[in-house]
Amino acid sequence: MRFEQPTAPHAKPIVSVPVIMRRVLFALVPAALWHTWYFGAGLLVNFALVAIAALLTEAFVLRLRGLPTRHAMRDCSALVTAALLSFALPPFVPFWIPLLGGSIAITLAKQLYGGLGKNLFNPAMVGYVFLLLSFPVEMTQWLPPRMGDIDYQHLSFGEHVDYVFTGRLPAELDVDALTRATPLDLVKEGRRAGRPFAEIRNGSLFGDFGGRGWEWVANLIGLGGLYLLYTGTIRWHIPTTFLLGLLVPATIAYLLDPGGAPSPGFHLFSGASMLGAFFIATEPVSAAGTVLGRLIYGSGIGLLVYTLRTWGIYPDGVAFSVLLMNAAVPLINRYTRPRIYGQT
Repeated sequence: MRFEQPTAPHAKPIVSVPVIMRRVLFALVPAALWHTWYFGAGLLVNFALVAIAALLTEAFVLRLRGLPTRHAMRDCSALVTAALLSFALPPFVPFWIPLLGGSIAITLAKQLYGGLGKNLFNPAMVGYVFLLLSFPVEMTQWLPPRMGDIDYQHLSFGEHVDYVFTGRLPAELDVDALTRATPLDLVKEGRRAGRPFAEIRNGSLFGDFGGRGWEWVANLIGLGGLYLLYTGTIRWHIPTTFLLGLLVPATIAYLLDPGGAPSPGFHLFSGASMLGAFFIATEPVSAAGTVLGRLIYGSGIGLLVYTLRTWGIYPDGVAFSVLLMNAAVPLINRYTRPRIYGQT
């Protein structure tokens, strides 16, 4: 049976899913290169492993569901999940951690809900939280930055890859000698011990605002976020309210206790604040869909991040905050739905 196709104008979409996903990946490239310079090849190795696991898992699940795999393998959505999860993973983890994380992200958070465009929760954050709760020791294997005045011996690329796949290290080194606590960890433990922030930040791992190396990675993530705003890939509502929700309580606490409370700049340039504001919270499917809803959604995440960093057991809190607000999105959308024209 053939159907007549009228010649009157047919509107084509301005952008497609693959275009949007590629923009996100391009926006992360400068930060990824800077991260690799400061912390070694771990991010690139993790990305490759997560991407392989995510793509293979997506193809396998789609085949089980009797659905075609060609378009899903080319839309780059699995690669964006892999990139975000790779930034969240420590750069010094065994190979099975990113493989498992990529598989969990695609299976539990994406395909279980029906695939692309139907997920309730951010897939990358589901994978990260699963790994964090299941393997807390492996998920703390962070490396210090490559800075000239930090007494630290970095592994070569070959030595790093050898450890990832075999667990072997040079004879004179062990994991404890290579890994260090992150600035967020140091602040969390120091504050629990009653030490003021002004004293804690005198350590060699702290920079002008956040962690050394990390603050420059955060700057480039922010520039990537501005590129997404400029191209219309994301809107300003969620990043702006996310950062305000984090910085307003941090600023109030800092003004009340300048020497004791972490500064607003530390909150902004440490951990996953910038990544969460521009790349994670703005995931279009799991975020709120209305204008007012996006304002509520973003500010809620920022406030939760500050709350978890200050009183929670984990040093950062971006992943948990995003997932908690993801769960609230259906309710937010329901009560912020615009009134239909002509109805009261």
